[in-house]
Amino acid sequence: MFVFLSKKISIPNQIKLHAIAWNWEAGWIACGGEHGLLKVLLLDHGPNSNKVMGGTNLSLNQPLDGHEKSSVEVMAWSHAAEKVTTADTNGAIIVWHLHRGTWAQEMINRRPQSFVRDICWNFDGTKVSIVYDDGGVIVGNVGGARLWAR
Repeated sequence: MFVFLSKKISIPNQIKLHAIAWNWEAGWIACGGEHGLLKVLLLDHGPNSNKVMGGTNLSLNQPLDGHEKSSVEVMAWSHAAEKVTTADTNGAIIVWHLHRGTWAQEMINRRPQSFVRDICWNFDGTKVSIVYDDGGVIVGNVGGARLWAR
């Protein structure tokens, strides 16, 4: 089976996107790019959505602030914990969570000497691994504690 998603999402001022991540279980999409652009969108896939005609509405389109003066390059969803982690070119990593219908910063970590190459959550959302451009690797838990580093 193949899935094809086609939805036009407005990006302000012709800003270029550099990263996109989809939480297919809950219908969330996060996209990030130049000038700190970060948006979280919720695709309406409830019982009233137009599945026959392929129509899907956005039930939430929230811009998130926190990566100013940098480019959002990497992001990853924790499907189990319903969190998204984003990283920018200035070394900032932000974990976002849904709080009372609005996305908010849960945790911020800054490591300006290198930028993030990849982020990956484990299957049950309890651990996250972060790989840096300089070869550094950090494994942490969902509460923010460092479990391992190299």
